[in-house]
Amino acid sequence: MSTLFLKELLEKATKLNKHVILCEGEDSRVVEASAKIIAQNLAKITLLGNREQIVKENPTINLAGINIIDPKTSEKRAEYAKLLFELRKEKGLTREQAEELSYDNTYFGMLMLKAGDADGVVSGACHSTANILRPALQIIKTAKGVPLVSACFVMIAPEGGNQYCKDGAFIFGDCGLNESPNSEQLADIAYASAQTAKAIVGVEPNIAMLSFSTKGSAKHPEVQKVIDATKILKERYPYLNVDGELQFDASLVPTVAKLKAPDSLVAGTANVFIFPDLSAGNIGYKIAERLGGFQAVGPICQGFAKPVNDLSRGCKVDDIVAAVAITALQTQF
Repeated sequence: MSTLFLKELLEKATKLNKHVILCEGEDSRVVEASAKIIAQNLAKITLLGNREQIVKENPTINLAGINIIDPKTSEKRAEYAKLLFELRKEKGLTREQAEELSYDNTYFGMLMLKAGDADGVVSGACHSTANILRPALQIIKTAKGVPLVSACFVMIAPEGGNQYCKDGAFIFGDCGLNESPNSEQLADIAYASAQTAKAIVGVEPNIAMLSFSTKGSAKHPEVQKVIDATKILKERYPYLNVDGELQFDASLVPTVAKLKAPDSLVAGTANVFIFPDLSAGNIGYKIAERLGGFQAVGPICQGFAKPVNDLSRGCKVDDIVAAVAITALQTQF
């Protein structure tokens, strides 16, 4: 991974001194990441799980400084169960159901965040995306004026850099949540991803709306969807540097851009890549990670009222550390 970019990312997060909840104390990677975060003074960490079990299963990890809470025995559980009931009673949730859900680590973490007892939540190392997003949507909900929750990956360039990645990282979206977005939704995803590029990567976004066609080289409803999304973006946000439809090579490689899209201001210079659907995005980020050596941090959730982030179940310890840093930075916007 790009040591310089990651170093700068961690330094920015350290200065904020935020409190982040890691919900999966049963996962040794999460426990190790918690210890690493505390050792680096990156953030305050609350790890959810049974302390005795965590200690037993991780005998070589220094747990000093990590706040460990077991939802099943927490003195706050009844308070959080009441909060959940008040939030969901109009949707038919009973007091008994709220009580039962408050024992769950993910629900407990979201309620802790909702109550203002932490600044962000990271989970997903050993649970599905649905397991994270369901309580997040029910409890944290979307930010005001945000029509769609989406997800992107921060793709950190490998050690030694990448000839096309001048800033140390790209944004790939949506690679983790929306299966088949329409043109309006694709535009929303692109806008949110551009905001993430500014806030997290610290770059002015050059947004490529990706397709299997470049500037009319193919005609298909899926191509038209991307063309329409690009038009929506340009009309809503005329200050954004965005173009589409572009094939990936045309968006990334200057020599190809000159051949396929010579008049484009984005082609050959893109740093934010918006995939047309979840299949393309999910496959794309994993190719970049496994064959290209990029570190994939995310899925980074965009659009929640408070920072909530998912993890790939194939994540490494350093991915979790980086996700916590990004969660801390998200508290600023």
